[in-house]
Amino acid sequence: MGVEGIGARVVRKEDRRFITGQGRYVDDVKMVGMSYAHFIRSPHAHAKVKGINSAEAMKMPGVIAVLTGQQIVDDKVGNLICGWAITSKDGSPMKMGAWPAMAPETVRFVGQAVAVVIAETKNQAKDAAEAVVVDYEELPAAADIKAAIKPGAPQLHPEAPGNIVYDWHLGDEAAVKDAFSKAANVVTLDLTNNRLVPNAMEPRAAVAHYDQAEEHYTLYTTSQNPHVARLVLSAFYNIAPEHKLRVIAPDVGGGFGSKIYIYPEEMVALWASKKVGRPVKWTGDRSEAFLTDAHGRDHVSKAEMAFDKDNKILGLRVKTHANFGAYMSLFSSAVPTYLYATLLSGQYVIPAIYAEVIGVYTNTTPVDAYRGAGRPEASYLIERMMETAARQLKVDPAELRKKNFITTFPYQTPVIMAYDIGDFHASIDAAMKAIDYAGFAARKAKAKADGKLRGIGFSCYIEACGIAPSKAVGSLGAGVGLWESAEIRVNPVGTIEVLTGSHSHGQGHETTFCQIIAERLGVPISQVSIVHGDTDKVQFGMGTYGSRSLAVGGTAIVKAMEKVEAKAKKIAAHALEASESDIVIENGEFKVTGTDKSIALPMVALAAYTAHNLPDGMEPGLKETAFYDPTNFTFPAGAYICELEVDPGTGKTSFVNFVAADDFGRLINPMIVEGQVHGGLAQGIGQALLEGAVYDDTGQLVTASFMDYTMPRADDLPSFQLSHTTTLCPGNPLGVKGCGEAGAIGASAAVINAITDAIGNNKLEMPATPDRVWHAIHG
Repeated sequence: MGVEGIGARVVRKEDRRFITGQGRYVDDVKMVGMSYAHFIRSPHAHAKVKGINSAEAMKMPGVIAVLTGQQIVDDKVGNLICGWAITSKDGSPMKMGAWPAMAPETVRFVGQAVAVVIAETKNQAKDAAEAVVVDYEELPAAADIKAAIKPGAPQLHPEAPGNIVYDWHLGDEAAVKDAFSKAANVVTLDLTNNRLVPNAMEPRAAVAHYDQAEEHYTLYTTSQNPHVARLVLSAFYNIAPEHKLRVIAPDVGGGFGSKIYIYPEEMVALWASKKVGRPVKWTGDRSEAFLTDAHGRDHVSKAEMAFDKDNKILGLRVKTHANFGAYMSLFSSAVPTYLYATLLSGQYVIPAIYAEVIGVYTNTTPVDAYRGAGRPEASYLIERMMETAARQLKVDPAELRKKNFITTFPYQTPVIMAYDIGDFHASIDAAMKAIDYAGFAARKAKAKADGKLRGIGFSCYIEACGIAPSKAVGSLGAGVGLWESAEIRVNPVGTIEVLTGSHSHGQGHETTFCQIIAERLGVPISQVSIVHGDTDKVQFGMGTYGSRSLAVGGTAIVKAMEKVEAKAKKIAAHALEASESDIVIENGEFKVTGTDKSIALPMVALAAYTAHNLPDGMEPGLKETAFYDPTNFTFPAGAYICELEVDPGTGKTSFVNFVAADDFGRLINPMIVEGQVHGGLAQGIGQALLEGAVYDDTGQLVTASFMDYTMPRADDLPSFQLSHTTTLCPGNPLGVKGCGEAGAIGASAAVINAITDAIGNNKLEMPATPDRVWHAIHG
């Protein structure tokens, strides 16, 4: 490891511009002739659009146009798509209802757009929107899973009778039935995984420009994957031919999955720009974000686990209802199926698993991937089950887990996944030592003497990152491949540009990707720049989500670097009159082993571009591209332990300690990894204690602002004790696994397990607010 290479705690390069206010976000983009969009949104969860009268609005100052859902349909702009096809257990395809960019006839959730005002200023557009009269015929709404599936419930889509999207299953039902017939003990648990609102720091935004002379569109957007956005906008939404559309995602202020998707607003902005002949900007406000950004989680499950007389797990049976909201979003179908049920083995040897997942439409905001995407739901279910089982079987929760841990790798689970490597005992042992588990009983007794209820809770999570290979996910219904691309350009003076199909929205790519180059070439990271987020500059790539950036994107960079190094060594060997096999790279120089002969990288690069003295047959230049398709997922794993106290008089929870022992494989930048874990833990704890999107019976979002939706603040969180155990991933040359979602996956179960341990009542749902905890204590 060099001072800036792999393993170094390098300060993030990109932070200078962020903390000095020099970041460039979509809302910072200005164009000549800019106009502004404001959407008119339904106040009803379910209604017919009987008419739209914009006559008065058109008379108001600055108004350029009022455009409606019917107009966008008439112009043959396509409906939004779901990009992962799921087949029900009876062989029928999933039931996808039509989702137009603006509703021409029927609205199905509060906040769905029916029209848009385009004006000279943002305030003029807002004022004019108040003058647009929309005639609605309100319809009955189904605001949650239970309401949507009961007989006679309001139907959202004619394509989906009973509001069922699919009834899917995975695993061997007969084997599970047999396992339960032999069980000495069966543990049963009903669970709700509460709905969350992503709340990225930067709300979504779009700036669209249609160049009439070139018949070319440009879209600035808050996207995690601009190339996929361009593909979908051109191939499915009929906005523009792909070569006539440029998509740019500049600095993006957080995503957490919610900015993977192509939303109606981007489509409308592009379409409206051509319609009015002006650039169009839309910047969402926080209220719009609550109503329209894809929500996360929202599962209702029943789980049963069978144990033999020695407390070894025999089988697991799970039935989950997953809320999709009013429409199917881009990857929503995969979240409660292949990203959830495939992780239900957790860290344990479970010989037989059967999961049934029923997707349900409701009159609520569409639901899709949110930090962890299916993995948090699976981990929460398994880890609540293990803690519940330990209590029912009257055994230590750590010992029950250890008895059932997978210890031999590779390990094929009954639900598709093949874990490549891990050491689950090392993680839990490290966490138990850090929290002084042996001394907990004494601390609990002292707390009781002080009038407090103290509890401890475990969570041993595993996740699958870097979804791959493309052939495998394609066979499971994915509409795209999940490889990644990279291009390395060594310029004539030896500076290096890395063009990556990954996208950074807070992960620190501009630092960690540079560290990979620094490690291989021995050059300072100041000599390396990272280019991403622009479809006109960077070759096609798949973007960033699912903790894939280093395992997939980083490996693509390594593959391209290998080609660059191979060519550079040939040039150096030719210049130094040495054998290519004797050339080594050290500290930015190409050296002949065992001699003092060397040539610096800038001179090699210059030789490549002057082309005066290249080996025979070699092309000039020093630039290479690679596309990398992984052979398997990566499997980060870890053990979290939470110790806390509950005040029985108020139900308030206070943290005593929280330890996290993670195995992420090789750490490129430990400081950035720790930041990612801290952020994930905050979100996981937020879900456990504070956050929850609540709809009333009519489909109104009751928690539609920060006055009602409680985000975790600094004083809500403990100081975290982090540690790392390491098993290097054998599936990629960096040995990395992914770290961005781990905290959000493992934290919630640890917190709820600790609270229920403290209060002696296992029936507690998230968020565990003081009111809920108090009632759980006092009945």
